[in-house]
Amino acid sequence: MAAIPRKAKQYLVLLAKLLIVGGAFYFIYDRIAQNDNLDWNHFTEATTRKHSYYIIAIILALSFSNRFLEILKWQNLIGSFQSISKTEATKQVLAALTAGMFTPNGVGEYAAKALYYKKEQAKNIVFLNLICNGAQLIIAVVAGLVGLIVFNAIYNVVPTTTLLFIIAAIVVVICFIFASRNIKIKGYSIQKFFENLQAIPKSIHGKNMALAFCRYLCIVHQHYFIFLLFGVYIPYPIMISAITGVYFLGSSLPTFQFLDFAVRGSVAVYFFGIISVNEWIVVFAATLQWLLNIVLPVVIGSYYVLRFKAIQAVDDKSTLHQE
Repeated sequence: MAAIPRKAKQYLVLLAKLLIVGGAFYFIYDRIAQNDNLDWNHFTEATTRKHSYYIIAIILALSFSNRFLEILKWQNLIGSFQSISKTEATKQVLAALTAGMFTPNGVGEYAAKALYYKKEQAKNIVFLNLICNGAQLIIAVVAGLVGLIVFNAIYNVVPTTTLLFIIAAIVVVICFIFASRNIKIKGYSIQKFFENLQAIPKSIHGKNMALAFCRYLCIVHQHYFIFLLFGVYIPYPIMISAITGVYFLGSSLPTFQFLDFAVRGSVAVYFFGIISVNEWIVVFAATLQWLLNIVLPVVIGSYYVLRFKAIQAVDDKSTLHQE
C-alpha cells in the first residue's frame, strides 16, 4: 500500500482539526438555540439581585477549580512514569475534552491524550486515563447511592425493594468482576488490570482519589449555588441528596459531552420537580453548568487542537519540566 505524501497528511490533519473545532462550535450553538426552556429574562433578573455577585463569584470559582483539579489529576497520574508541567497537562486535558465531545461518554479523550505521547506509550496513557475517570465514577456512584437513599427516605420516590435491587445488582456486578478476573480475552484479563494498578505508587492513587473527591464537591456545590442564585432555598441535606442522586443517574446513562446537559437536565427535572423547583430553573441550572464546565473549556481546548502537531509528541527528552 502506497504511503500518503507528507503534504497530503498535513492537509488531512488540518481538515480533522477544523472538523473537530467546527463541529464543537456548531453543536454548542445548536444546543443553545434549540432549547426553548431557557428564559434569559429570568436569568438577567436573578443575576442583578442584591448580593447575587457574591454567589456568581463562587460559581465561577468552583467552575475553575473543577477543571483545574482535573488537570492536577492528570499531571499526578502521568507522574507515575514521567514529569510534565501544569501547562502541558492543561493542554492535553482541554484538547482531549474538545476531541471527545462527539463520542459516547467522552471516549475520544483516550485517543486524543495518547496522541501527545510516543506510540509505544499509548496503552499506558489509555490505562492512566481510565484510572483518572474511574476514580471520579467510583465517587459519583458511592455518593449518588447515599444521596438516593436519603432522598428516597424522605420522599419515597422509589419503592424500597427497587432501591435494594439496584444496590444488590451493583454488588453482584462487583463480585462477578472479581470472580472472573483471571479470564483472558485476547490476552487481557481483569487480573492483569489489577496488577498494573498495583504497580502505580500508592501515593499517586491516594492523591488521585483526593483530587477526584474535591472535584466532585466542586461540581455538586456549584449546582447548589446556582439554585441559590435563582432563589431556590431548600434545606441543604435535601438539596445535596437530590443533586448527588441526579449526578449518579445521569452518569449511568451513555451520552455525548455535547448532550450532557440535556440528559442530566431531564433526570433533574423529575427529581427537583418532587421538591417543587420550577422546571425552567432546573433546565437553566443544568445548562449553565454545561456552559461553564464543558463549553468554556472546549472553547479554550479548540485552540490547543488547532495548534497540535504530532511531531511534537511528548517524550523523555522534551522541553516539558516538572513544576
